[in-house]
Amino acid sequence: MKKELLFMGPPASGKGTQTHRLAQETGFPHVDTGSLLRAAIKKGTEAGLIAKSFIDKGQLAPIEIVARIIKERLMEDDCKDGFILDGFPRSLEQAEALDEIKKEIDEGIDVEFKVINFEIPEEALLERIVNRVSCPACGEIYNKKFTPPKQEGICDKCNTALTQRKDDTEEVAKSRFATYHKETEPLIEFYSSRNELIALNAQGSSDEIYERIKEII
Repeated sequence: MKKELLFMGPPASGKGTQTHRLAQETGFPHVDTGSLLRAAIKKGTEAGLIAKSFIDKGQLAPIEIVARIIKERLMEDDCKDGFILDGFPRSLEQAEALDEIKKEIDEGIDVEFKVINFEIPEEALLERIVNRVSCPACGEIYNKKFTPPKQEGICDKCNTALTQRKDDTEEVAKSRFATYHKETEPLIEFYSSRNELIALNAQGSSDEIYERIKEII
Protein backbone atom coordinates (compact mmCIF):
# COMPACT_ATOMS: atom_id res chain seq x y z
CA MET A 1 0.00 0.00 0.00
CA LYS A 2 1.26 3.45 -0.88
CA LYS A 3 1.85 5.62 2.21
CA GLU A 4 1.35 9.36 1.90
CA LEU A 5 2.13 11.59 4.87
CA LEU A 6 1.39 15.30 5.08
CA PHE A 7 3.09 17.33 7.81
CA MET A 8 1.45 20.67 8.60
CA GLY A 9 1.76 23.32 11.28
CA PRO A 10 2.82 26.95 11.78
CA PRO A 11 6.20 28.31 10.62
CA ALA A 12 9.20 26.88 12.54
CA SER A 13 7.13 24.15 14.21
CA GLY A 14 9.79 21.58 13.25
CA LYS A 15 8.14 19.99 10.24
CA GLY A 16 11.21 20.18 8.02
CA THR A 17 13.60 18.72 10.58
CA GLN A 18 11.33 15.79 11.45
CA THR A 19 10.35 15.10 7.84
CA HIS A 20 14.00 14.93 6.81
CA ARG A 21 14.76 12.47 9.61
CA LEU A 22 11.76 10.28 8.86
CA ALA A 23 12.60 10.26 5.16
CA GLN A 24 16.09 8.97 5.92
CA GLU A 25 14.70 6.11 8.01
CA THR A 26 11.79 5.10 5.78
CA GLY A 27 13.27 5.84 2.37
CA PHE A 28 10.22 7.89 1.41
CA PRO A 29 11.14 11.16 -0.34
CA HIS A 30 10.95 14.35 1.69
CA VAL A 31 9.00 16.65 -0.59
CA ASP A 32 9.81 20.03 0.91
CA THR A 33 7.84 22.77 -0.78
CA GLY A 34 10.11 25.48 0.58
CA SER A 35 13.24 23.85 -0.84
CA LEU A 36 11.55 23.24 -4.18
CA LEU A 37 10.53 26.90 -4.37
CA ARG A 38 13.96 28.14 -3.29
CA ALA A 39 15.59 25.96 -5.96
CA ALA A 40 13.30 27.49 -8.58
CA ILE A 41 14.15 30.98 -7.26
CA LYS A 42 17.88 30.25 -7.34
CA LYS A 43 17.65 28.98 -10.90
CA GLY A 44 15.77 32.14 -11.86
CA THR A 45 12.93 30.24 -13.51
CA GLU A 46 9.71 32.04 -14.36
CA ALA A 47 7.90 30.22 -11.57
CA GLY A 48 10.72 30.98 -9.16
CA LEU A 49 10.75 34.72 -9.84
CA ILE A 50 6.99 34.98 -9.37
CA ALA A 51 7.18 33.01 -6.12
CA LYS A 52 10.05 35.17 -4.84
CA SER A 53 8.05 38.40 -5.07
CA PHE A 54 5.49 36.91 -2.66
CA ILE A 55 7.79 34.97 -0.31
CA ASP A 56 9.98 38.03 0.32
CA LYS A 57 6.91 39.74 1.80
CA GLY A 58 6.04 36.78 4.01
CA GLN A 59 3.10 35.89 1.77
CA LEU A 60 2.06 32.65 0.09
CA ALA A 61 3.25 31.98 -3.44
CA PRO A 62 0.45 31.73 -6.03
CA ILE A 63 -1.26 28.35 -6.01
CA GLU A 64 -0.72 27.77 -9.72
CA ILE A 65 3.05 28.08 -9.27
CA VAL A 66 3.26 25.87 -6.19
CA ALA A 67 0.90 23.21 -7.54
CA ARG A 68 2.89 22.97 -10.78
CA ILE A 69 6.14 22.37 -8.92
CA ILE A 70 4.57 19.89 -6.46
CA LYS A 71 2.82 17.82 -9.12
CA GLU A 72 6.01 17.41 -11.15
CA ARG A 73 7.86 16.25 -8.02
CA LEU A 74 5.21 13.76 -6.88
CA MET A 75 5.13 12.17 -10.33
CA GLU A 76 8.81 11.22 -10.14
CA ASP A 77 9.66 7.53 -9.77
CA ASP A 78 10.95 7.73 -6.20
CA CYS A 79 7.48 8.80 -5.00
CA LYS A 80 5.62 5.80 -6.41
CA ASP A 81 5.53 3.92 -3.06
CA GLY A 82 4.95 6.96 -0.88
CA PHE A 83 6.21 10.37 0.16
CA ILE A 84 6.32 12.82 3.04
CA LEU A 85 4.90 16.19 2.04
CA ASP A 86 6.05 19.28 3.94
CA GLY A 87 4.78 22.81 3.34
CA PHE A 88 1.89 22.11 0.98
CA PRO A 89 -1.01 22.68 1.15
CA ARG A 90 -1.10 25.96 3.04
CA SER A 91 -4.65 27.02 2.19
CA LEU A 92 -8.01 25.44 1.43
CA GLU A 93 -7.48 26.25 -2.24
CA GLN A 94 -4.14 24.43 -2.19
CA ALA A 95 -5.74 21.48 -0.36
CA GLU A 96 -8.26 21.20 -3.17
CA ALA A 97 -5.40 21.37 -5.67
CA LEU A 98 -3.64 18.55 -3.81
CA ASP A 99 -6.83 16.48 -3.99
CA GLU A 100 -6.77 16.89 -7.76
CA ILE A 101 -3.08 15.99 -7.95
CA LYS A 102 -3.67 12.89 -5.83
CA LYS A 103 -6.59 11.77 -7.97
CA GLU A 104 -4.26 11.72 -10.95
CA ILE A 105 -1.15 10.18 -9.40
CA ASP A 106 -3.02 7.65 -7.20
CA GLU A 107 -5.55 6.36 -9.70
CA GLY A 108 -6.09 2.62 -9.18
CA ILE A 109 -3.70 2.49 -6.20
CA ASP A 110 -4.40 1.64 -2.54
CA VAL A 111 -3.26 4.63 -0.51
CA GLU A 112 -2.94 5.40 3.21
CA PHE A 113 -3.05 9.18 3.68
CA LYS A 114 -2.37 10.84 7.05
CA VAL A 115 -2.13 14.51 7.98
CA ILE A 116 0.05 15.17 11.04
CA ASN A 117 -0.51 18.60 12.59
CA PHE A 118 2.40 20.02 14.63
CA GLU A 119 1.02 21.95 17.62
CA ILE A 120 3.17 24.49 19.53
CA PRO A 121 2.63 27.97 21.11
CA GLU A 122 3.43 30.97 18.92
CA GLU A 123 5.81 32.49 21.49
CA ALA A 124 8.05 29.43 21.28
CA LEU A 125 7.94 29.53 17.48
CA LEU A 126 9.09 33.15 17.34
CA GLU A 127 12.10 32.35 19.50
CA ARG A 128 12.96 29.47 17.19
CA ILE A 129 12.75 31.63 14.07
CA VAL A 130 14.91 34.57 15.10
CA ASN A 131 17.67 32.23 16.32
CA ARG A 132 17.55 29.80 13.37
CA VAL A 133 20.53 29.29 11.08
CA SER A 134 21.08 26.64 8.43
CA CYS A 135 23.73 25.12 6.23
CA PRO A 136 23.44 26.16 2.57
CA ALA A 137 25.34 23.03 1.50
CA CYS A 138 23.70 20.09 3.32
CA GLY A 139 20.54 21.74 4.66
CA GLU A 140 21.21 21.01 8.35
CA ILE A 141 19.29 23.39 10.63
CA TYR A 142 20.52 24.81 13.95
CA ASN A 143 19.23 27.19 16.60
CA LYS A 144 21.80 29.56 18.07
CA LYS A 145 20.11 29.39 21.49
CA PHE A 146 18.78 25.84 21.81
CA THR A 147 20.72 23.64 19.37
CA PRO A 148 23.87 25.54 18.37
CA PRO A 149 26.61 24.00 16.23
CA LYS A 150 29.75 22.79 18.02
CA GLN A 151 31.74 25.58 16.39
CA GLU A 152 29.96 28.91 16.15
CA GLY A 153 28.80 29.66 12.62
CA ILE A 154 30.07 26.36 11.16
CA CYS A 155 28.03 23.29 10.19
CA ASP A 156 28.86 20.19 12.26
CA LYS A 157 28.30 17.87 9.30
CA CYS A 158 30.17 19.51 6.43
CA ASN A 159 32.10 22.46 7.90
CA THR A 160 30.28 24.97 5.71
CA ALA A 161 29.61 28.49 7.02
CA LEU A 162 26.05 28.74 8.32
CA THR A 163 23.63 31.36 7.06
CA GLN A 164 20.37 32.89 8.25
CA ARG A 165 17.48 33.26 5.83
CA LYS A 166 16.67 36.93 5.32
CA ASP A 167 13.03 36.26 6.19
CA ASP A 168 13.96 34.86 9.62
CA THR A 169 13.28 38.14 11.40
CA GLU A 170 10.65 39.01 13.99
CA GLU A 171 8.82 41.34 11.59
CA VAL A 172 8.58 38.81 8.78
CA ALA A 173 7.82 36.00 11.25
CA LYS A 174 4.80 37.87 12.63
CA SER A 175 3.60 38.47 9.08
CA ARG A 176 3.96 34.76 8.36
CA PHE A 177 2.00 33.90 11.53
CA ALA A 178 -0.82 36.22 10.46
CA THR A 179 -0.88 34.57 7.04
CA TYR A 180 -0.88 31.13 8.67
CA HIS A 181 -3.83 31.96 10.94
CA LYS A 182 -5.84 33.32 8.03
CA GLU A 183 -4.95 30.86 5.27
CA THR A 184 -3.67 27.61 6.80
CA GLU A 185 -5.48 27.09 10.12
CA PRO A 186 -8.76 26.29 8.33
CA LEU A 187 -7.06 23.13 7.05
CA ILE A 188 -7.25 21.70 10.57
CA GLU A 189 -11.02 21.51 10.32
CA PHE A 190 -10.84 20.52 6.64
CA TYR A 191 -8.77 17.38 7.28
CA SER A 192 -10.32 16.68 10.69
CA SER A 193 -13.78 16.48 9.13
CA ARG A 194 -12.43 13.76 6.82
CA ASN A 195 -10.82 11.85 9.73
CA GLU A 196 -7.38 12.35 8.21
CA LEU A 197 -5.89 14.72 10.82
CA ILE A 198 -3.71 13.58 13.73
CA ALA A 199 -2.58 16.15 16.35
CA LEU A 200 1.10 16.07 17.36
CA ASN A 201 2.60 17.73 20.43
CA ALA A 202 5.59 19.47 18.79
CA GLN A 203 7.20 20.67 22.03
CA GLY A 204 10.19 18.94 23.58
CA SER A 205 13.44 17.60 22.22
CA SER A 206 13.83 16.54 18.62
CA ASP A 207 14.13 12.90 19.71
CA GLU A 208 10.96 13.08 21.81
CA ILE A 209 8.97 14.55 18.94
CA TYR A 210 10.35 11.98 16.53
CA GLU A 211 9.27 9.10 18.76
CA ARG A 212 5.75 10.54 18.86
CA ILE A 213 5.71 10.69 15.06
CA LYS A 214 6.78 7.06 14.74
CA GLU A 215 3.97 6.01 17.07
CA ILE A 216 1.47 7.88 14.88
CA ILE A 217 2.51 6.52 11.52
